[in-house]
Amino acid sequence: MTSMTSSDSPSSSHSFSARLTAAIHAKGTPACIGLDPKAAALPPGLLADEAVTGQPPAKMPPEKLAPIYSRFCREVIDVVAPLVPIVKPQLAYFEALGPHGMNALAETIAYAHEKGLLVLADGKRGDIGSTAEAYAEGWLAGPWAADALTVNPYLGLDSIAPFVSRASAHDAGIFVLVKTSNPGGKDFQDLKTNGSTVYDHVAKGVEAAAAETANGQRYGAVGAVVGATWPAQLESLRQAMPHAWILIPGFGHQGGTAADVGGGFDEEGLGALVVSARQWQTAVERACQQMIDQLAVETPAGRLRR
Repeated sequence: MTSMTSSDSPSSSHSFSARLTAAIHAKGTPACIGLDPKAAALPPGLLADEAVTGQPPAKMPPEKLAPIYSRFCREVIDVVAPLVPIVKPQLAYFEALGPHGMNALAETIAYAHEKGLLVLADGKRGDIGSTAEAYAEGWLAGPWAADALTVNPYLGLDSIAPFVSRASAHDAGIFVLVKTSNPGGKDFQDLKTNGSTVYDHVAKGVEAAAAETANGQRYGAVGAVVGATWPAQLESLRQAMPHAWILIPGFGHQGGTAADVGGGFDEEGLGALVVSARQWQTAVERACQQMIDQLAVETPAGRLRR
């Protein structure tokens, strides 16, 4: 798997893994809050403030909706910044608004960094050759300057190589889809070939790249996405990928509980990020604190508070 790593050797103290570990310890939790601005779920107060009351958000032009998305994310960030180490903007909602939405996304990433948060761009990018290199350059080393990016491995391990190289060289991280939280994930991911499931084969590749990019640390620049809705598989995949951070979506609204995600952690309460996406201000703060408390009580993450 050496072809998947960069020849550059960034300082381990500034690597994504080191910064994530420090941020988790500083906040005492592995909670990751999703930034998912949806036109149909925007708080009424935002719409009133923009003097567009009476116009369905879904019918609003992008140039009107994008600033509302930006404000929505800023105010969510204001609430969660003292509580969590990292946020995860879902790129699709911004992309749906075209150039105006991408400007809102750039503002959101910059604001999260200003507030001391790490940013995981959830775009599930994946392609071959120079196209993958361009995605990796733009998101991990270029103008977007995300701390990490989700990556789709469907095109094979060589399609992941440019992302691994850029992540390793620029102190960033990637999270590769291994076992996703949606029910239909099993349609392909659970198929068996050569005696193992497809997701097991992907996990093997992820672990090799994670180990090669660890640079003496416990975890490398390459992580995995494993849904909270598959607790048994999550536990086995934690064992199969000892050098990979695991991003765990599906907590809360998709049915995953704190007890379900416990298998994703190491014995020190590290190694996992648990994702939840909530809506507005008081509800966000309350749900975020409840999530943090549940993880502290029901998973090894409670050791972070000792």
